[in-house]
Amino acid sequence: MLPERRPVVLCADDYGLSPGVSRGILDLAHRQRISATGSMTNIPAFTAAAPALRELRGTVGLGLHLTLTTGEALGPLPRLAPDGRLPPLGRLLSLSLTGRLSAAEIRPEIERQLDAFAAAMGRLPDFVDGHQHVHVLPGVRGALLAALSARGWRGWLRDPGDRLRAIRARPQGRKAAVVAGLGLGFRRAAERAGFSTNRGFSGFSDFADGEGFADAFERSLQALGPAPLVMCHPGEIDEALRALDPVVASRPLERAYLGSDRFAAFLEREGIRLVPRPLAPREQSA
Repeated sequence: MLPERRPVVLCADDYGLSPGVSRGILDLAHRQRISATGSMTNIPAFTAAAPALRELRGTVGLGLHLTLTTGEALGPLPRLAPDGRLPPLGRLLSLSLTGRLSAAEIRPEIERQLDAFAAAMGRLPDFVDGHQHVHVLPGVRGALLAALSARGWRGWLRDPGDRLRAIRARPQGRKAAVVAGLGLGFRRAAERAGFSTNRGFSGFSDFADGEGFADAFERSLQALGPAPLVMCHPGEIDEALRALDPVVASRPLERAYLGSDRFAAFLEREGIRLVPRPLAPREQSA
């Protein structure tokens, strides 16, 4: 009997950020080298990229990549984005951690981004996560859980935390530990609201333009949790990407590796199968 292959969600973040990012993600999805992707529905490039993604419903997990730090809001945010432009992460963190982020103001923007996803995809997302992990922040998480509960949604949410031992075993442990700290209590809050989450999270990168990405990525799949999720950021470079996001040069490196024979051999050697949603241990042998 063949050994059971380990189910892992490999999620490409930032679909819709730019045409080049979307092309890179679509290519990998069609080649079954990723198994989920999160969409930035507030970015203008998402509208044109949505029809091609819609064709992958049922084969790839399609999620909302909630965005509060890039581009423009889809509606009025008089305190957070008085001119319409969303703030940088540092400003959002400052407001969140000092209790000055208004959940009452944030919730309508979450609703608008959910509505934009549903209009483009014909249904609500399979999962929700956040660009730069904003969905777990105080002032955001409660608004998100309330918005999803009000719609009777029963998808899954990204928990960006993990066990300290696992974090220490992987690259970018300091960044991973900071994000895990910001997300403390998120999984329990999500479960109380009736939502499932992944159990185990990795894929942190230094986003450097250089060699060694393949080795670092393979190390990110060490010490996986019981229902693991690994994030990635592949894509092609274009001017729209340069205008919106600091993560540029590493994206084609990620796309090349994920599409390579080396990655295929790694999955085979490690006994990993890519799945569109986290599987609880009782489901993994089904």
